[in-house]
Amino acid sequence: MSQFNTLIIGEIAQDTNVDYDGTTVQAIGGAVYYSGFAAANMGHKTAVLPKADTAQVDLKDAFAAAPNITVFPLHSTHSFVTKNVYHTPDRERRTSTVDSKIDPYRPEEVPEEIDAKIWHLAGLVGGDIPNEFLPFAAKRAMLAIDVQCMLRWEENGGMVYRDWEAKKELLPYVRFLKTDAAEAEILTGLADRVEAAKVLYGWGAKEILITHNTEVLVYDGKEIYTCPIKARSLGGRTGRGDTTFACYINERLTQDIPAALQTATALVSLKMETPGPYMGTRADVDAYIKEFY
Repeated sequence: MSQFNTLIIGEIAQDTNVDYDGTTVQAIGGAVYYSGFAAANMGHKTAVLPKADTAQVDLKDAFAAAPNITVFPLHSTHSFVTKNVYHTPDRERRTSTVDSKIDPYRPEEVPEEIDAKIWHLAGLVGGDIPNEFLPFAAKRAMLAIDVQCMLRWEENGGMVYRDWEAKKELLPYVRFLKTDAAEAEILTGLADRVEAAKVLYGWGAKEILITHNTEVLVYDGKEIYTCPIKARSLGGRTGRGDTTFACYINERLTQDIPAALQTATALVSLKMETPGPYMGTRADVDAYIKEFY
C-alpha cells in the first residue's frame, strides 16, 4: 500500500487569467495544482489524482517540479477550460467563464493502492465531484473538502453560485471544511464569518476554515482562531485558498490548530507575492514567520 499524508482529487484547469490592467496570462491551474505544490513543498508526502484530456495536458509533467508528490493521472473526454477576468487590484472580484468541463469523478477511478490519511476534494465546479463521492471518501480517510466544488456551477458558459442542497446531509462526513467569506454566506446566509463557522459546525463539519483577504479563521466547535494575512504584494493572488487549505490540513496531522493556522497563513502570505504555485520550502516559511509573525 502506498502511504501518503494526503490524496488531492480534482481536475487540472487550462486557465486564461486577465488582470484588472488587461495583462493576460495562459497557465495551468486548478485547486489540485496549487494544493499539490503547497503540500509537497512543505515536506508532506502527497498524492494527486488530477483529471484532464491527456491528449492536451501532460498531467505528470504539470507536477514535475514538486517534490514528495506522486501523480495518478486520469483521462477525461474534455479538460476544464476557463477564463478568469479580475476587476480590482486585490483580485477579490472576478468574472469566470467556462468553455468545457471534465467527466465527473467516479469512486472506482481511485486506485486501490492509495493509502492516505486525508482525502482532499479539490474540484472546481459543481458536478465534477458528485455528492455520492463524499461518503465513499469518508470511509477511506479523513475527508477534507473545498466547498467551491459544490457551490460553483457552469451555466450558459458562465459561472454562477448556488447553495449546496445536500449540505446538511453530507457535512457530517467532513473532517475539514474550507470556504471563503462569500461562500460561507451563500451556505449560511450570514455575513459574519464567526457566526457562519458556528452554523457550519452545527450542521456537522468538524473543523471549519474560512479565508478572507485580511485573515484566515478556524473553528473547531470550541474556540475561534484567527491569523492575519501579511502579504507584501498580491501578484500571486490566484490559488490563495487552495494553498492555505492544503497546508493547513497537512500541518494538522502533527500540529495543534494555532500552529497549523499560523504556518498556513504565513505560507499563503509568502505565496501571494509570486504568481503560480508555491515553489519555496518550509525553511522559507519559517523565516517569514520569524520576520512577520
